[in-house]
Amino acid sequence: MFRSRSKDEQAATAKVTADQPQQPRDPQAPKGRPTPKRSDSQSQRRARAHTPTNRKDAAKAQREARRADMARQREALANGDERYLPVRDKGPVRRFARDYVDSRWCVAEFFLPMAVVILVLTMVRVPSIQSIALLLWLVIIVLIVLDSILIWFRLSKRLQEKFPNENLKGVKAYAVMRTLQMRRMRLPKPQVKRGQRP
Repeated sequence: MFRSRSKDEQAATAKVTADQPQQPRDPQAPKGRPTPKRSDSQSQRRARAHTPTNRKDAAKAQREARRADMARQREALANGDERYLPVRDKGPVRRFARDYVDSRWCVAEFFLPMAVVILVLTMVRVPSIQSIALLLWLVIIVLIVLDSILIWFRLSKRLQEKFPNENLKGVKAYAVMRTLQMRRMRLPKPQVKRGQRP
């Protein structure tokens, strides 16, 4: 039962394996090299993993990774690097929408400075100046709404021409929200000059 096989049996098995057709080797499992020692493979695995041993180290490593990601993201928002932008800003469609907004003057970008002026005017105790301030509020809001509607429809037409097969969901709202920010405070930073059509 535990004896070694005889030479005849070994020859018979060698003949059977020789008769079988050679099957091509799976490309996913190449060999052609000696199997590494267990100690070598374990040390390589440990070097790649660097898994922390306790919860405190794991939390610290996670914080460091998050900090590095945020730094890369801030840099991408400053210089427009597509690889590290947040998901809401990624892609050629969103980039086109940003460039479209940044290339023109928008009424909404002057809302904050005008709001400060109007607020100061409403604090003046002269009734005629206060009524002018209220009228200015109304004019600014109507102009912002009209400008936003104009941007919505014009951008929609340009997007349909330039990206007919792309998913355009949320792009127009994204562009209109960008108009509400002053140009120098927009993120990602504007990549085109005013008047330079994308």
